[in-house]
Amino acid sequence: MVPDKSHKIAVGLSGGVDSSVAALLLKRAGYDVFALFMQNWHDTTGTLHGDCEWEEDRFIAEMVAKKLDIPFYFVDLSDIYRKRVVDYMFSEYEKGRTPNPDVLCNREVKFDAFLKEALDLGADFVATGHYCRKEEFKDASGNIIYRILRGRDPGKDQSYFLCQLDQQQLSRTLFPIGYLLKSEVRELAREAQLPSAEKKDSQGICFVGKVDLPLFLQQKLEPKEGDVVEIFREHYDSIPVKESLEEMASPLCYTPSQGKVIGSHQGAYYYTIGQRKGLNIGGHKEPLFIISIDITTNTIYVGEGESHPGLYRRALKILPAEVHWIRPDLALESSKELECDIRIRYRQPLQKGRLICRREALYILFDKPQRGITPGQFAVWYASDGEMLGSGVING
Repeated sequence: MVPDKSHKIAVGLSGGVDSSVAALLLKRAGYDVFALFMQNWHDTTGTLHGDCEWEEDRFIAEMVAKKLDIPFYFVDLSDIYRKRVVDYMFSEYEKGRTPNPDVLCNREVKFDAFLKEALDLGADFVATGHYCRKEEFKDASGNIIYRILRGRDPGKDQSYFLCQLDQQQLSRTLFPIGYLLKSEVRELAREAQLPSAEKKDSQGICFVGKVDLPLFLQQKLEPKEGDVVEIFREHYDSIPVKESLEEMASPLCYTPSQGKVIGSHQGAYYYTIGQRKGLNIGGHKEPLFIISIDITTNTIYVGEGESHPGLYRRALKILPAEVHWIRPDLALESSKELECDIRIRYRQPLQKGRLICRREALYILFDKPQRGITPGQFAVWYASDGEMLGSGVING
């Protein structure tokens, strides 16, 4: 449904320049707009910013709303955020998987709990400052189908973070700045003299900020010393070439006897595949990268150099229960395949590959081996025209 001037629109005003310009554009277009600021986090344990960052964000958001002459509302969703996002994070890290809290925040909070709050306040739509585009069309039966497409600015495209939204959520959402470049958004904010015009973009975990991850996770996951084992390149000379999809999608498993203990760590669940910082182990010509994590034995396996073969794999697997189609009408049936563009982390350049649907799993086979395929992260697939079709949690 396309909004008309009779519809009321709630803008998720965060205090940042992107949501501010989203509100500005809607206001200029003549819509009935109000601002809704949400607080999702109170605890500052492990955070690397000041204790009152959210208070500063709220102050700027209120100033923007005043400048635009639109009503301002506040909602505290911290209990929901903790239960649906943060508790999920702890659970995933404890299993040795690396979650993406920003994706979960959008699915469970911004476009669910927050959306409901906005609707209760009389809104017909919720608008955010995401860099992505939304389109709609009617199918042969007259049903409205919603599409999410990558943002016009290739350096700021945020469609990845919306990869778990569904048709119902999209029916109520707007992305006013998706057709703009970041530089154009800044310029619009400056011209309108918005208080957020020069505010730096937020970083780190959604609504939590930049964190010292081990310290943050220690709220529930206690430190536990274990070994760091280096796996040398020559180890791979004796490994048979993987041929089946299941083999290619399965990460290699190691044992300490296959390498050398070169240090210790304070908890395997504090680390992630592909990580190079935080090990504090010297004596190597090239940087060390984490190539495997064994939660059961509390062992981290590392390899030297970006080209280490343990970092690369050609395929990944997604279990059926963790496959999500934004466009259910395009969902693959068992034994079917689909050529598409794929991204396994935010800001990664799109990779060519093929979705292969089997009864036991959805596999993604890449044209080229991928570095740092990480269980718990989201793989996202796009059509050639930039439409995001679906996503899934990487299992292996």
